[in-house]
Amino acid sequence: MPVDDLTTTTGIVALVGVALALVALACAVTALAQLRRLRAAQRVVLGNGARDLVTHAAELGQAFESLRAYVEESALRLDGRLGTAEDRLDHAVAYRGVLRYDAYNEMSGRQSASIALLDATRSGIVLSSIHHRDQARLYAKQVRDGAADIELSPEEEEAVRLALADEVQEAPRG
Repeated sequence: MPVDDLTTTTGIVALVGVALALVALACAVTALAQLRRLRAAQRVVLGNGARDLVTHAAELGQAFESLRAYVEESALRLDGRLGTAEDRLDHAVAYRGVLRYDAYNEMSGRQSASIALLDATRSGIVLSSIHHRDQARLYAKQVRDGAADIELSPEEEEAVRLALADEVQEAPRG
């Protein structure tokens, strides 16, 4: 084909047609590459099954609803268990106080002691161990709502006061 044929109107139209065909071919190749990437990404999301994106979204919605119901049920069960645990803890030792003293002023090294063990309702027991050279005695008194059923000795009252002040230290008493 002579070069003169390309300078004519027909030749110029043919060159423009070839250029447009090359641009269209490049666009088609780019679109095909993008379609392959899209299908690969779709296979990652949807798997290799024969389902579409709408079906997959519906399945995900159902799965999330099922998960939400499970979490709510678990939360209710945990609330119940937590309530039971809190009730049990209310009756555990929450306050304690120890007072060591010399009951007979004998310089025996403060071998006597009173200990108050109270729960969250300020109820519990006060134990007193009175040591003498020849003997030792143990006394137990019940406390309800911070008050004893039987009159407390001054040392036992101090042990209760220490417990309710949340002080866990030995206070010298003499």
